[in-house]
Amino acid sequence: MDPSNAKGVRWSPTARLDLSAVGLSTLCLLHCVALPVLVAVMPAVAQAAESELVHRVMVLAAVPVSLRVIWTTRPVNANRLFVSAALVGLGLLSLAAFVEAVSPYEEPITVSGAVILASAHLWHWVRRCGGWHPRPPGRTR
Repeated sequence: MDPSNAKGVRWSPTARLDLSAVGLSTLCLLHCVALPVLVAVMPAVAQAAESELVHRVMVLAAVPVSLRVIWTTRPVNANRLFVSAALVGLGLLSLAAFVEAVSPYEEPITVSGAVILASAHLWHWVRRCGGWHPRPPGRTR
């Protein structure tokens, strides 16, 4: 089927330009409306970002999601790396959010935990959910 004639609609160059103009106008409208709202709420967002409660709530949200993925992961040797990395990442995030003694190092611990946890989930997604299928060695297109 010709993509320029999908479902009986003829997409002429003028029609494409019209749709592009509508898209750009919509982006402009969103920009004009969202920017003042964003500026108005920025002080509240900045204050919330510094709140310990926000960090704790984020960790408490991440723990059940990650544990659910870990629990449903089949016990295969290749998954040991994922499970270990995810638990280390969750541990670091929990340590930074809930243990006051590490507060001078809270930021690097949080960043490390988040990177490890996100990397573990990305790796798991790629391996198990079909995000990437490597070709066998020696095969070409």
